[in-house]
Amino acid sequence: MMRERNKLESSLQSYETLVRDFDDAVELIAMAAGESDAAMTAEAEQGLRDLGVRARQAEMQSLFSGEADGNDCYVEIHAGAGGTESQDWASMLFRMYTRWAERKGFKWEPIEESLGEEAGLKSATILVKGENAFGWCKTESGVHRLVRISPFDSNARRHTSFASVWVYPVIDDSIEIDISDKDVRIDTYRASGAGGQHVNKTESAIRITHIPTGIVVSCQNDRSQHKNRATAWAMLRSRLYEFELEKREAAAQAINSTKTDIGWGHQIRSYVLQPYQLVKDLRTGAQSYSPQDILDGDLDAFMQASLAQKLKGGADAPPVVDLE
Repeated sequence: MMRERNKLESSLQSYETLVRDFDDAVELIAMAAGESDAAMTAEAEQGLRDLGVRARQAEMQSLFSGEADGNDCYVEIHAGAGGTESQDWASMLFRMYTRWAERKGFKWEPIEESLGEEAGLKSATILVKGENAFGWCKTESGVHRLVRISPFDSNARRHTSFASVWVYPVIDDSIEIDISDKDVRIDTYRASGAGGQHVNKTESAIRITHIPTGIVVSCQNDRSQHKNRATAWAMLRSRLYEFELEKREAAAQAINSTKTDIGWGHQIRSYVLQPYQLVKDLRTGAQSYSPQDILDGDLDAFMQASLAQKLKGGADAPPVVDLE
């Protein structure tokens, strides 16, 4: 309650400051016009331009109005059907989101990685830590589609690959999530990836399955099975909390449906590298002709467009937004 109160007080103070500064700028322009003072007019106009920047920043902050928007978050990535192609695409998405986090000044750490047979990732989970991390990332949940000339095809044919992204918030320890022992199955296994002989000889990785919901979480980032178990439990609590939040929103059905099939007809965004260069969000119409910039983590404009549409309740025919 106190956190929510402080957040509302800060928002109101920001709004009142904007109104006051706007009134002052208008009054200054009127005075400058009356005295024919060009220098004063220029100063007032610059003040209005600066005020516009601050207003847009405040508008962006207003998009983070969800109950858990201010929290850190987990980002899960899963390769779709297609073997090496999709697994390589999953690793590209892993790089894209970690680069985005670094651009924002957020911290991130790997929680789980399952390597592909030849290249890429079958699945991966990262923890993103930063102010409004979940608020920024939450609209990234869905299927992402890649079209390119395959580097794994000796005939250099064009391939379409799919991977899914699922985002859920880290929850506060004070929030109680009741999980019955009979509702979970806990498995231990040997971790894959880097880690040396310890990884190869010790079953330190943990997988927890919540049987009633089918939610599965896993952690292998630590040498200690005890620490991995604690992290996995925290992830499960977060997933169940997010599951309950989703049930409150009408949009949950659409979001959950994207997880049922990582393939055609379920994608939220397309990344085309050949025969032309284009990234397009199929929900908002936002697009960019510089896919390499997007894959390097320049995602803010796409996220802002999705957040704005979500706040307004969506649109039947969203406008095309050129991000160039």
